[in-house]
Amino acid sequence: MKNLLPLLFLGALPGMILAQPQPSAEEILRRIDKQMVTESAEATATMIITNRRGRETRITSRSWSKGENTSLVEYLSPAREKGVKMLRLEDVLWMYTPSADRVIQISGHMLRQSVSGSDLSYEDMVDNGKLLDIYDAAVVGEDVFMDRPCYVLRLRAKDDAAEVTYAQRKIWVDKMRYLPLKEERYAKNGSTLLKLFEIREVMKIGDRWYPKEMYFKDVLANGQGTRYIMDDIKFDVDIPDYLFTKAALRE
Repeated sequence: MKNLLPLLFLGALPGMILAQPQPSAEEILRRIDKQMVTESAEATATMIITNRRGRETRITSRSWSKGENTSLVEYLSPAREKGVKMLRLEDVLWMYTPSADRVIQISGHMLRQSVSGSDLSYEDMVDNGKLLDIYDAAVVGEDVFMDRPCYVLRLRAKDDAAEVTYAQRKIWVDKMRYLPLKEERYAKNGSTLLKLFEIREVMKIGDRWYPKEMYFKDVLANGQGTRYIMDDIKFDVDIPDYLFTKAALRE
């Protein structure tokens, strides 16, 4: 019996080591931001919009981002969309349309309108903000989504945060990868569901997990949803500041 007790203790030791305390809601948001928010990035992507009849429209784009509030998106195809550009500078969004050769400012309620008939708004397209800066969070449970154990969090916009599109969110966060695999995005009242979001495929780049394929559904629209596929992305790239100017939109 004297020799058995140490063996029993040693046998339980691996389980004791693996049993880690649950991180706080703030720590979970911090880890999500570490995965999702980039200092600088250059990417190409394909957006597949499916209407209510099942017809698909594909739009390919190239994008550049620097920090949380500076980004540029340029459409590459189809022909009717080629050359359209969206430039975000802080809280201002500029859009260039080559067919009209005009640069216009997208502001106010227009920021929440659909981009090219998709389930993404203009704000969705250029958002790179940190959740931790915008929301207060609480862990409200645990669940399994797409065979991945998840923390379930409820997010509410901070009182001192600027007006945000989604005042409340419910998110399912992968416990190992700290990616928000599923989201329900709500209006300020917390009961009006505006959008559903899912990460359906992930990829690992260096030590970062990042979405490969995402799905958006505007629940107030009639379509079947929009898939956003990241074809290629590079992080921590050098991007000339001139690219993020109104003058460069016409080039």
